[in-house]
Amino acid sequence: MSGGYDLNLFTSPPDSNFVCSVCHGVLKRPMRLPCSHIFCKKCILRWLARQTTCPCCRKEVKRKKMVHVNKLRKTIGHLEVKCKNAEAGCLVTCPLAHRKGHQNSCPFELMACPNAGCTVPIARGALAEHLQQCQHGTQQRCTGGCRTTLDPMEHVSHNCHCELRGAWGQHRDRSQTLVLCLLQHVRKVHHTTSLICRQLAQLGNFLENDALLLSAQQEDAEATPEGSIGAEVLGVQDQSTL
Repeated sequence: MSGGYDLNLFTSPPDSNFVCSVCHGVLKRPMRLPCSHIFCKKCILRWLARQTTCPCCRKEVKRKKMVHVNKLRKTIGHLEVKCKNAEAGCLVTCPLAHRKGHQNSCPFELMACPNAGCTVPIARGALAEHLQQCQHGTQQRCTGGCRTTLDPMEHVSHNCHCELRGAWGQHRDRSQTLVLCLLQHVRKVHHTTSLICRQLAQLGNFLENDALLLSAQQEDAEATPEGSIGAEVLGVQDQSTL
């Protein structure tokens, strides 16, 4: 299997300096040897697994001295390429670095039918029509991670990120509502507790004053002798006789 990009992928013939001399494709993840020759990473590693010399100059190669050529990789990434589905009818061209991004939305990209049991490969652009007629169309859970139950038609426009974001928003709103309710209950409890504390304080003052009054009465009773009480009573009787 070639380690580089197929030359037919590019809209115009690439510069010869961008071609790997091992696989004769455009360099993929280029690596430079100590002798300055550059090859695809996969190609040179396969070569060195059989022998330890450069494929071009035959100089001995030490793997520790090989380096990635990131600048060249970025340059190749800007080369214009055709869509992998060009033969199927796609006319889009884009930089090599953006090829996978286009592939993820290309209407000519073949996809597996999401209905269990259906093995027919369908172009993305024709998937909606296929799902209307698919004999295996039943509700199924999304396999992308959100586990949402979907109808066959919903698979076309379903986005796990949006689904999870919406679910998170609902949970957040419910949590905020619960927190507000909890705060209201806490305020009510605090108000009731403060009221009870004030009433207990008033009751405590009342009991303290009552205890002081009773104590004073007991002290007065203990300070007055029984004989003096009798004399006072007799004096009152004598005065009444006179």
